[in-house]
Amino acid sequence: MNLGLISLGCAKNLVDSEYILGMFKKCGIKIVSDPSLCDVIIINTCGFIESAKKEAIDTILEMADYKSGRLKKLIVCGCLSQRYKEELEKEIPEVDAFIRIDDYQRLDEILSDLLNQNDIVPFKAERSLVTPGHFAYLKISDGCDNRCAYCAIPLIRGDCRSYAIEDLYKEAQMLKDRGVKELNIIAQDTTYYGHDLYGEFSLKNLLKRLDELGFKWIRILYMYPDEIDDSLLETMKECRSVIPYFDIPIQYGNDRILKLMNRRGSVALIKERIAKIREMFPDAVLRTTLITGFPHETEETFNDTLKLVKEIGFDSLGAFTFSKEEGTEAYNMNETVTEEDAKRRLDILMRTQLDIVREKNAVKIGNTIEVMIEDYETLFDRYTARSYAQAPDDVDGKIYVYSSKELKIGGFYPVVVQRAETYDLYTEVKEDII
Repeated sequence: MNLGLISLGCAKNLVDSEYILGMFKKCGIKIVSDPSLCDVIIINTCGFIESAKKEAIDTILEMADYKSGRLKKLIVCGCLSQRYKEELEKEIPEVDAFIRIDDYQRLDEILSDLLNQNDIVPFKAERSLVTPGHFAYLKISDGCDNRCAYCAIPLIRGDCRSYAIEDLYKEAQMLKDRGVKELNIIAQDTTYYGHDLYGEFSLKNLLKRLDELGFKWIRILYMYPDEIDDSLLETMKECRSVIPYFDIPIQYGNDRILKLMNRRGSVALIKERIAKIREMFPDAVLRTTLITGFPHETEETFNDTLKLVKEIGFDSLGAFTFSKEEGTEAYNMNETVTEEDAKRRLDILMRTQLDIVREKNAVKIGNTIEVMIEDYETLFDRYTARSYAQAPDDVDGKIYVYSSKELKIGGFYPVVVQRAETYDLYTEVKEDII
């Protein structure tokens, strides 16, 4: 039996996909990438915003076409199944099973019955990495206790459920033993970690344990500004492996809109926390996420956001237009913004960010930075790489490395920045050192 798996959406979903692949590791089932060769296809979907739902539906319909050939079973799981199972069963009968996230605890039974396979292990019993061997993700919790007015995640994933520190330590040890050098910590809200389990924010305690394992880089993603306290920053500074990379989704730059979004804190708090970060970490990298077109947004509130972006000067910025999601508080809000205005403001925001990045990258020319080699591009005779300033999710740009000597994938090398183009850096390896 040949099985193919398509993982859509975020890195948190990708980890679930790795657990699903791990369920088949000892079954003698071959994992293949060509849909035309598959007897079974599993699609792990995202259902966060409208564009993600459309991508998921399009992918399901595309894979359903293969049922005219070798494909026997088409299975859909993940956020879209969790949110719209009954509707999807009626609309897309070509799918053999829509599986909710709530049913993952008995996923082995469900898949065993569907595939007539008796040796499938329980979900999370095994993990088969799909990321390159030099980096991996560690999901430290699922669900979210925040109730941001625009976000459907709590409706899909439920309340925050943190995983025990010792269990995470064992999983990280397994990843380290497999050769992982960069550990990327993920959750819907990493800074909330442990509050449900230990009665307090416990990310700092987890970092101390993980730091013992000796990873080259430990990166933290999805940090909420009001939960970044001084004790967490002190712990990050003390840990040898934790890099000064701060992914802080602020979402907006106007207090009135932040309140309507049900975001805790204020613009003043955001500024204060970022000032503290830069005071403690002069080489800090700052990334954020923003929304345009949220109900009640005006040119004035948008200009406040634009002003904040210019004032802070984020190293990396992602943004999207507001998506009206049923079940959320914002779904029924009045004074909605036109799609045209939301897209126009998004374009202004991203062009402003591009100017900021160009200015930041220009001063890097001539500097030596350490990079991790990701891949080799035969067509261009160059390597792709990342420094600690780039997460592995293709948001922060790339570094291209030229070298007359062969470089090891997953290896770390000093390179000199020769030029910069938009978000990317072009470098040469310091061959007198390697």
